[in-house]
Amino acid sequence: MSAANDNKLAYSPAEAAEALGVGRSTIFDLMKNGQLRRVKIGAKTVIPRSSLEALLAETPDAA
Repeated sequence: MSAANDNKLAYSPAEAAEALGVGRSTIFDLMKNGQLRRVKIGAKTVIPRSSLEALLAETPDAA
């Protein structure tokens, strides 16, 4: 994640996809499978920064 986004507490699915370098459909798949936590705020879905960091921490490095 970029330094400009370090202060954000949560990301939209599109922002999360951009931050991780994946497509939005991948983000929705990760949320659907429970690998990425989402929070509904009214009609808006956001992904907590801590959830993105946890996903990266538990994903093994590619060999």
